[in-house]
Amino acid sequence: MHPDIYKRPLLFCLAALIILLACFYSPAPSKRDVFHSLDKKTVTLTGRAEGFAVSKKKSKNVIVKVFSVDGEPADGYVYARLRDFEPEWKDTLEITGRLQKPYGIDLLGNFDWSRYLAHKNVFTEIKSSDVRVIQPAAWPFRAVRAVRADILRVFNRAFEPELAGIAGGVLLGERGELSPALYTAFQDSGAIHLLVASGGNVGFVTLVTVAFCSLFGAGRKKTLLIALAVAGVYTLIAGADAPLVRAYFMAACACAGYFLGRNSGVFQGLIVSCFIILCFHPASVFETGFQMSFLATLAIIVCLNNFTLPAKWPAWVRFFAQIFLATLSTQLVLLPVFTNVFYKVSLTGLVSNMILVPMASLLMGLSFAYYVLTLVHAGFLLYWPALWCLEGFKALVEFFASFRFSALPAAAWSTGAMVSFYAALFWLFNLPLKNFARKTFIPCLLLVVGAPLAQAVFFSPARVYLLNEWNKNAAVVRTPAGETLVLGDALEPEKLSAALYKTGVTKADAVLLFSEKKSKNDLSQVVPVGRTVRPFADVWPGDELVIGGTRMRVVWGRHQTREGRFWTNRGYSGSDKDDVSYCLQSGGKEMCIGAHARFAQAGEKTVFNIRNKTAVLKI
Repeated sequence: MHPDIYKRPLLFCLAALIILLACFYSPAPSKRDVFHSLDKKTVTLTGRAEGFAVSKKKSKNVIVKVFSVDGEPADGYVYARLRDFEPEWKDTLEITGRLQKPYGIDLLGNFDWSRYLAHKNVFTEIKSSDVRVIQPAAWPFRAVRAVRADILRVFNRAFEPELAGIAGGVLLGERGELSPALYTAFQDSGAIHLLVASGGNVGFVTLVTVAFCSLFGAGRKKTLLIALAVAGVYTLIAGADAPLVRAYFMAACACAGYFLGRNSGVFQGLIVSCFIILCFHPASVFETGFQMSFLATLAIIVCLNNFTLPAKWPAWVRFFAQIFLATLSTQLVLLPVFTNVFYKVSLTGLVSNMILVPMASLLMGLSFAYYVLTLVHAGFLLYWPALWCLEGFKALVEFFASFRFSALPAAAWSTGAMVSFYAALFWLFNLPLKNFARKTFIPCLLLVVGAPLAQAVFFSPARVYLLNEWNKNAAVVRTPAGETLVLGDALEPEKLSAALYKTGVTKADAVLLFSEKKSKNDLSQVVPVGRTVRPFADVWPGDELVIGGTRMRVVWGRHQTREGRFWTNRGYSGSDKDDVSYCLQSGGKEMCIGAHARFAQAGEKTVFNIRNKTAVLKI
């Protein structure tokens, strides 16, 4: 790839747009959004189902594009929970029910459903009491969804539930019924991305169509048009969700450049598609799927263009070498993003994907061919090959996940560490361009060294995080001396461990309890804990604790009344109502955590916990 590709104005515009959105944009409902009708007890809205329904225990759920509320024009999206009704893609519905804010708990490091929906521009939910179709979808959409439903029906009828789920996941992104153990195995083996219809699927369909058309001697332009048409149909059948639409749009941009006589290539197609998507849907910049698909595609394009393989190598060697390069570049570029979402690193992913990625492509083609043959009652010709391929694929996933170190817990990356990592990766990916690598060595080195250093100097990690989940409290404290303390054990260990990972650590130097009350939540079950301090057993009010470089005082429990008055619970009664607080010295000031992590005080500043939120106090 010629280094001039990095000088294109659109690339600089895209980088500037991403930075501006990441720093200053916050998803919010528009003036006519259905969100502004929340104060109404019951509403009747009309809207179009924008995806395929997700089955839950008590409802069928789908995102609906809103057209009107109680007869008045409206806009925006609503997440509809429809009882006793299965919505069909692109049907226009009339829904009567109660609007509500999406349920969400902003607990540090944990999944927040309301934030997830907000990044999709959905700020409202509706629980239906009555639903009806007022306008069926146009016939092309009905045909597409009928084919999708028929493919899944054939898989479910032919294979056992888990194998049918794998077939549906690889081909259409509809993974169906997977046991929790098998789903975890896909995660630990680094193959979870193969169960999601992604840009790779669109590329595979496009390439297979091009190869098929070439057998019949079709011209290049005609071949590209046919390939785009087939890939477009597949994109619709697979659900037309964001990764698929992005990949298809990128392919369309690249083909448009070819037809216009511009040698822009796939790189320019990726940049154009990303820029347009962010202009129309700015919240996409916060979506993990958008970040991962964009970075993975970019890494593969750059790596396969720069690291060319010798032509004298045998074809099968070059094939697996390219798979290795694509897998390695993808694993590297997605490492910080994957770690910051799942807090684990798959060590077997590099090896497993060299085998599972080509096998998934084979499985994709084989399962679709099996479906086509069933239409002419000849499915028996491919039934056993498809079954053996599915069973082999499942066995390999479980094999790669079985290693003790297949997936290791990992802390989230800081901004400085990510900038440093991507600067080093940029230089490494462009190493074959010797002159360009020589010119960019010093700037990249400055970023590699300077970004973490600047973060360490100007952005202290010392914080108190007050965590609240339905009035169950705990606190995570990063001290100025570098220790990490957990105060309280009211929250589940898995949720506390996620909070620790988010702050950038994988262990707690100490767990400090507030009272003698016993709890079933033991953080040491999921992460290493240096020591556990129990009041009235290990320490008493007035004692001093030394944890690493941090000194703390144990004091009687500090509380606040509803009227805002602070008081101290002095004296020991021997009951589990006795409690303590903890104070540490920082910058000549004392910082104290109130009993049961209900508030934190530093000098004259007091921060209180907030129900289902994370409150932060800088130390």
